[in-house]
Amino acid sequence: MEKLTLQNLEGVLWSCADILRGELSAAEYKDYIFGLLFLKRLNDEFDEERGHRYKEFVEQGMVTEEVEMLLNDSAIYETFYVPETARWARLKNLNLNVGPELDKAFKALEDEPKNAELIGVLTTANYNDKERVPDKKLSQLLLVLDTINLANSNLASEDILGDAYQYLIKQFADEGGKKGGEFYTPTEIVRIMVNVLKPQEGERIYDPTAGSGGMLIQSLQYIKNQGGNYKNISLFGQEINLSTWAICKMNMLFHGAKGADIQKGDTIREPKHTEGGVLKTYDKVLANPPFSLSNWGLEEASADQFHRFPYGIPPKSYGDLAFVCHMIASLNVRGKMASVVPHGVLFRGGSEGKIREGFLKDDLVEAVIGLPQNIFYGTSIPAAILVINKNKQEDRRNKVLFIDGSNNFVKDGNKNKVRDEDINKIVTAFDEYIDVEKYANVVDIEAIKENGYNLNISRYVDTSEEEEEIDIKAVIEEINELGIKEKEIGLRLNGYLKELGFEEIE
Repeated sequence: MEKLTLQNLEGVLWSCADILRGELSAAEYKDYIFGLLFLKRLNDEFDEERGHRYKEFVEQGMVTEEVEMLLNDSAIYETFYVPETARWARLKNLNLNVGPELDKAFKALEDEPKNAELIGVLTTANYNDKERVPDKKLSQLLLVLDTINLANSNLASEDILGDAYQYLIKQFADEGGKKGGEFYTPTEIVRIMVNVLKPQEGERIYDPTAGSGGMLIQSLQYIKNQGGNYKNISLFGQEINLSTWAICKMNMLFHGAKGADIQKGDTIREPKHTEGGVLKTYDKVLANPPFSLSNWGLEEASADQFHRFPYGIPPKSYGDLAFVCHMIASLNVRGKMASVVPHGVLFRGGSEGKIREGFLKDDLVEAVIGLPQNIFYGTSIPAAILVINKNKQEDRRNKVLFIDGSNNFVKDGNKNKVRDEDINKIVTAFDEYIDVEKYANVVDIEAIKENGYNLNISRYVDTSEEEEEIDIKAVIEEINELGIKEKEIGLRLNGYLKELGFEEIE
């Protein structure tokens, strides 16, 4: 039997999206498609394992009644257990009261004790909302998904489900516009951050504003590509938006990261990853926090029990450095982090200036990487990547590398896109940590101090084109020559006018 390819799966998923277009926005209908895709995956894996168990029991000489009793024992399964209410064979041909039956199915999956990891993940979307998603649409979705088998044995490669899921997230972000930015960071930007941090097997990796989990997944993928054991890492994340948290949890499971600890809640007001009243710490931290969040938790930060703000409290109207401070506090003594930040963080004064000064005096800032404008879904403004390292290597101490990658991109529809060569150029410049004309500059912290601890990239990387030298003497000679020619033309013209009987021109 021909196995399911990524191309075929992407086609099926996009057919599902076509069914719901017009009824809901991309930001809304993604939850329904993700939920049903996950339900089909759980059923296909369960059915396959159930079939194997049935065969084993029959070969052992067990009678039918005994086999059926054992097959209904959730303890015998390595996969998630699918109770009768949630089985695909029961759901796939429904055409009446589809929504209520799906809601029951998802609740039954979460209520099963063996499926503790799914609690809260599958019941975020309300399928029993006929105004938003009529039964007819749900029936169509079930029929389309019924055409594919998502069990591991039927996949052309082990990466297909994860890749297709990322594809779907990207497509929804494209359609969702600004809303897409709430759960998706362009994969090219994540690749820069991951390749700069270089996660290793055995490490603890954390994203405090996890979105759909792309940064954690790419960290896992990086380790895999480097030949490491990608299952020998610990992934942690926190996400405030409930439906995005559910997508993140599903994303982890689709990528084989079953042990990922993804918490829901407000990272600044109520960090969930703590041990004995203190923050857990990590080897690598990376994030794309919300830009310039005004209601970020100033009051809570002022009485912070986790001591995350030793350099000062960020201003009420800009929460960017609150997330950076949280990330620094979450690093262990060898830890390294990368965060997307708006450019204002690099040069604004007041409390932000004081915080920046503290970072630099403690020699935490390793690099500032400028990115092109109009590459994120939530905003068109240019941004930067701030790289912090608590354990700089000797030759990088008391220095900061500035990279200006703002001019390296290609137009992609109504957005700009960073290309593979642009990513490689940034990562190579970071790894080599040397000056590159009109692109990168290694600057001593003393020089930054003289600039008032300003980290604005344009202060340290001159990308302007040299103006051609002007030969003043040659220009004057040319002007004089033009004046003589003008006089000659005037005399000749007056001669013609005189011959024709017209008055001469002054």
